[in-house]
Amino acid sequence: MTKGPKGRSLLRMAAAGVVAVGATAAIAGTANAAPDEVWDQLAQCESGGNWSINTGNGFSGGLQFTPSTWKAFGGTGSAQNASRAEQIAVAEKVLAAQGWGAWPSCSKKLGITGHSADTGKRVKASAPAASAPKKKAAAPAAGGYTVKSGDTLGKIAAAHGTSVASLAAANGIGNVNVISVGQVLNLG
Repeated sequence: MTKGPKGRSLLRMAAAGVVAVGATAAIAGTANAAPDEVWDQLAQCESGGNWSINTGNGFSGGLQFTPSTWKAFGGTGSAQNASRAEQIAVAEKVLAAQGWGAWPSCSKKLGITGHSADTGKRVKASAPAASAPKKKAAAPAAGGYTVKSGDTLGKIAAAHGTSVASLAAANGIGNVNVISVGQVLNLG
């Protein structure tokens, strides 16, 4: 493998091509993708920059995925055995669904907010701050929940003590990044 800027650029282009071809339906809105430097900073905070770490605490890989999150967002095998590029591809999906709050301690420590590639400065006035209190959405009667503006499947799952994967399965959702305002979700 060629080492140096040109070799890394070609590797990044090849990895991006694999992701684009293999998961175009699952990766929507790459304009919100964070640059490599942000993922490297986050991995440094989360795991000391060790992309193949498994300390046995239920989290693994450079970005410290739980096995359920890893699988729910398209990871195969285990995070600690996946390449840095594979971990970032899964992390982009997590970011799109849950925002930087998926990494609460390190995103706050690094000042990363919103769904942007911004590395520490405030994203936009309309983006929620990492320290803003989160409202628990009320569910309508009969075990359902009506999606409101600003909701993500991750936020809804967290508010109702379930997982993104469970909500997706219970509602026949193929792409966890696509829900609609007014859509009624089965919580059970």
